[in-house]
Amino acid sequence: MQIIENSQIKEKVYIEKLENGLTIMIIPKSGIQKKYAIWGTNYGSVDNKFIVPGETDVTSVPDGVAHFLEHKMFEQENGTNSLDTLTKLGVNANAYTTTNHTAYLFECTENFYEALDELMDYLQHPYFTDENVEKEKGIIAQEINMYNDYPEWEVYMNAMKAMYHNNPVKIDIAGTVESISKIDKDVLYTCYNTFYHPSNMVMCFAGEFEPENLLEEVKKRLLPKENEGEIKRIYVSEPEEIVKKEEIKKMEVSMPMFVIGIKDSIKGNNEIVEEAIIKRHIAIEIILNLIIGKSSKLYKKLYEQGLLMEEPYLDYEFDKTYRHITITGKSTNPKKILKNIQEEILNLKNNGIDETAFQRIKKMLYGRTVKEFTDVSDICRMFLNDYFKGINSFNYLENYKQISSSYTMQILEEVFKEEKTVISIIN
Repeated sequence: MQIIENSQIKEKVYIEKLENGLTIMIIPKSGIQKKYAIWGTNYGSVDNKFIVPGETDVTSVPDGVAHFLEHKMFEQENGTNSLDTLTKLGVNANAYTTTNHTAYLFECTENFYEALDELMDYLQHPYFTDENVEKEKGIIAQEINMYNDYPEWEVYMNAMKAMYHNNPVKIDIAGTVESISKIDKDVLYTCYNTFYHPSNMVMCFAGEFEPENLLEEVKKRLLPKENEGEIKRIYVSEPEEIVKKEEIKKMEVSMPMFVIGIKDSIKGNNEIVEEAIIKRHIAIEIILNLIIGKSSKLYKKLYEQGLLMEEPYLDYEFDKTYRHITITGKSTNPKKILKNIQEEILNLKNNGIDETAFQRIKKMLYGRTVKEFTDVSDICRMFLNDYFKGINSFNYLENYKQISSSYTMQILEEVFKEEKTVISIIN
């Protein structure tokens, strides 16, 4: 078992790759009552075209299959629902689908191994029939329609559509009512057998565990499967330029909402180089906080003018095929917020980054990252998410030291471009 230790926060992660290809990560946390388990597959909403290992033909599936599978995995052949079974054990269980992975998880203080039994049972025994798939279509269609009426989701998706021409990141994770109507049990079994193979999955645990013992317990519950070849994923090409500068829609909201998006380049490279992307991520977070973070002059000014009621949510989202910044908030005049942000970006480019402010924000973000390692759920989800991107989460802590204001200026010039900026508004 490989042990990776971070001396700064005195944390260890034990990593084992089994013969069937499954990766297991265990983060022991002594003296903590909570235990957390998450089992994820490197399969998300963007994986709609692929070549199954051992085949040569391309398989295309409708939008929304990854999310549909997540819904269906809990239903068992004996008529029970695994989510209900886990709840009866006093366990907090859930699942979610993102653009690049699907994950099933539980958190508990008691009945850990009983919950692990259930998790590993339902994820290794899918049960799809014509009847239960048809029934699920109605449930998911309602969910899709509900999200279409949800301004927070609509304003975000409209920003994606304004940035991306072809990339499926602009498509709702759940798909559309039309696309899910084309899903049947054969499609689900094809995607399950391809993407839910142990070689495409990761299990992550955090809590008071003896790593060797937990590893043996996991192995006992695994069905025998041979390591599988690589899944060839087929992604569409995406132009560098944005689709349109703005997308405005009217909905029932008490105050206008906005998402400002900045499309970052992936320069035709579908591989993430770990150190480069970590440093880029840190630098972008520093820049966003310098521009419009809670301690920035611009935020203070906009707050005093009544243009911003609260600090906007700042994020940098990236994977193999997309990278973008989002600034999300509410304002009486979103276009004025965009104008002020663009002026502040120009000001930073012309006058440089204040070293004192840079060091203060870097320390604040480092402290926030360290805090994530204290919570069992945060640490598991972080390690899982980063693993699927080819990143070891500990390396964020190491890379903070290497970020200079001159490097951050370079990223500012490279990424924060007006011609790559969009705004989505819900009035």
